[in-house]
Amino acid sequence: MSDELSNPIVILGSGLAGYTVARELRKLDPQSPLLMVSRDGGDFYSKPTLSNALAQGKSPAALVGTPADDMARQLNMELRKRTEVSALDTAGRRVVTGTGSIEYSKLVLALGADPIRLSLEGDGAADVLSVNDLDDYARFRAAIEGRRRVALLGAGLIGCEFANDLLGAGYEVDVVDPAPGPLGRLLPEAAAEAMRAGLGAAGARWHLGTTARGVERAPGGYRVTLSSGEVLNADVVLSAVGLMPRTGLAKAAGISVKRGIVADRFLATSAPDVYALGDCAEVEGLCLPYVMPIMHAARALAKTLSGAPTAVAYPAMPVIVKTPAAPAVVSPPAAGAEGQWRIDASKGVEARFEGADGALLGFALVGAATAARQALAAKLPPVLDSAPRKAA
Repeated sequence: MSDELSNPIVILGSGLAGYTVARELRKLDPQSPLLMVSRDGGDFYSKPTLSNALAQGKSPAALVGTPADDMARQLNMELRKRTEVSALDTAGRRVVTGTGSIEYSKLVLALGADPIRLSLEGDGAADVLSVNDLDDYARFRAAIEGRRRVALLGAGLIGCEFANDLLGAGYEVDVVDPAPGPLGRLLPEAAAEAMRAGLGAAGARWHLGTTARGVERAPGGYRVTLSSGEVLNADVVLSAVGLMPRTGLAKAAGISVKRGIVADRFLATSAPDVYALGDCAEVEGLCLPYVMPIMHAARALAKTLSGAPTAVAYPAMPVIVKTPAAPAVVSPPAAGAEGQWRIDASKGVEARFEGADGALLGFALVGAATAARQALAAKLPPVLDSAPRKAA
């Protein structure tokens, strides 16, 4: 084995987490060897734009901010595109790929997450689409070209964003979800009803309190059978029921895994010199698949990788839901927080989750009430307090 100090820092994943770590590291350390492995084409783009690009008429190519080769040059790193990682050897400090092994000095797992696949009956189940990356978006665009009716499975954050986008592009949309209202995990009832009404006014047809049971191929499209017994006719079926952190490689390597790859405040996993962040990671018990947690984690990790161990801290980070038909901002209370929702529907819907002492612990805003986002966010406690600097 070559001298460990001469081996590169290896980043697995070319999404926002991987590229932001690389960018932040290069600000602090322009020269240390750096290598990124990407399972896809490695182009840099904003993943959140995938759920609102259709109505803007943006092609997959138009979403690319910087091509992969340009990113590699800008960041003075080696980029291995379309490369699958088959195993991690943490004892040997190497990554095993289909084209050979890569030795590392430090390893960053920015693997992302996979769409949850529903267990569906019928010969059309394998045709159900999901959009989780640029390649998926290209397939989705091709599938809906010249089509009219879309059955959308899932009314969570991404599902609602896709519903809004499809409606804005002139498609008919049937939305199916087992919850009694959209964004069921994020919004109290009054706010969910405002979201339902706003997207409904834009044309969304809701099928709530039920699930898709089967998808059968039919002439020109599909028949989607719901658990309620209702049957929907659709040209395309799109699933947006959530994401599952990619933990398989880490688990097979003996790295601690729960919901995500377990990481401490320094983004360190249970394996020496192996770190995790982004959608694949569970940091101090938190799985936060949003942009702002990734940005905070990447900046802290870059400092650690450059020799200044730095703990990540998460301030309050409200999430803007990209649904112009029913604008919304959510900052849910921490899991297990005790308190109650207080609703003001005089101007949009302003829902505040307050503790017994009246302290603001979370909020949900829909419609005109979103104007209060900054003022309310300033009153929220941090999601994860800052931690003392780790001893060198």
